[in-house]
Amino acid sequence: MLSSLLVANRGEIARRIIRTARRLGIRTIAVYSEADAGLPFVSEADEAVLIGPANPAQSYRNTEAILAAAKTTGAEAIHPGYGFLSENAAFAATVVEHGLIWVGPGPEAITAMGDKINARNLMAAAGVPVAPGTTDPAATVEDALAAATGIGFPVMVKAAAGGGGMGMAVAADEAGLRTEYEKVRGFAERMFGDGSVLIERYFPRVRHIEVQILGLADGRVVALGERECSVQRRNQKLVEETPSPALDPRQRADLLAAAVRAGQAVDYRNAGTVECLFDPTSGQFFFLEMNTRLQVEHPITEAVFGIDLVEEQLRVASGLAPTFDPDALRVTGHAIEVRVNAEDPKRFLPGPGAITSWVEPTGDGVRVDAGYGPGTVVTPSYDSLMAKLVVHGADRADALAKLRTAVAGFEVVGPKVNLPFFAELLDNAEFVSGDYDTGIVGRMRLGGVR
Repeated sequence: MLSSLLVANRGEIARRIIRTARRLGIRTIAVYSEADAGLPFVSEADEAVLIGPANPAQSYRNTEAILAAAKTTGAEAIHPGYGFLSENAAFAATVVEHGLIWVGPGPEAITAMGDKINARNLMAAAGVPVAPGTTDPAATVEDALAAATGIGFPVMVKAAAGGGGMGMAVAADEAGLRTEYEKVRGFAERMFGDGSVLIERYFPRVRHIEVQILGLADGRVVALGERECSVQRRNQKLVEETPSPALDPRQRADLLAAAVRAGQAVDYRNAGTVECLFDPTSGQFFFLEMNTRLQVEHPITEAVFGIDLVEEQLRVASGLAPTFDPDALRVTGHAIEVRVNAEDPKRFLPGPGAITSWVEPTGDGVRVDAGYGPGTVVTPSYDSLMAKLVVHGADRADALAKLRTAVAGFEVVGPKVNLPFFAELLDNAEFVSGDYDTGIVGRMRLGGVR
């Protein structure tokens, strides 16, 4: 097992990685920005190194500062968490070139999956279903129109290098496509340095379901169940649950098998997620993208399988076998996670501020992964995620009941908080039934019907 680990991230995910590493006897090193000096992850690490000001480009995306911190502290490995540099193939390669261990998939896999068009083509070749769409970038708006005509409106206009729900728009007709193509291309050039655009079929009613895969040190790829991620705002997840209430046993088996093929196609090692769209009308699923890192929502998978995914990541990076038997995986109960964000519960606009009171819920089957606490400050410099509230019940009804109690018992005073939205969602008949899709938040806010 590794002896020392630098966590190249912040907030709740840094704190969560540090917790597992310390349990395993691994010396932990945190890196932090000036804005984060007072957050819990800094003091909980064995060592902490200031790497720059609040601006992520000068701190958490500052590869030179992170590598210098690794060198001065004698770190053996780097865990990137999620976001920031976690899917940066060049950084992963540089880490290895410096003689350090990268806790994640190899740079080749990150590169292969980082471009959505290349990823779609690779998956199609591996026998993984993909939605109708372009196999090459739409270089001009006329190319996009030709593709859309063949696919049929409405279509999704997507940045090939995008991620995290960014760089996506729906076009219902030719006029809309002309407008959205230019918007997405411009956004992609600014945000990702790559203006490549792809066109895919848009499904008006669809569910977002992902599969947790783990590429083991011996070369095998295993699927650790699926996660339902259809409660979203602006194409970004708010709630996740496992198992998905949408799938029957045959659909689940087919989905998991396809995700394993996806991982095998790129010789995947370590934790990753194969994201898919599921059409509840036809019962078909389609590959969306692969996230070559640990996901925000990984705790619900841990809950139903009884494993620690960060420990498994560290074992793979160390060349060790997993703690579990890959041939005897079993799901126990049902788990749900909600993302407690510093944002208003109606329009979901960020609302940072100083936290004057913070009371976490407790109880059987309740887990809180928090990056903040009383006396800390949520700044506008980073993502609005403050904590993840996770519940694990005997079945979905039990998990929903536990989540209602936990949401009611979670108190955050100071910044705006979206907890009232979750209370509203848990009283929503569509969500409670399990028969919901990615349009549920829009219907709740607009009072619409499906």
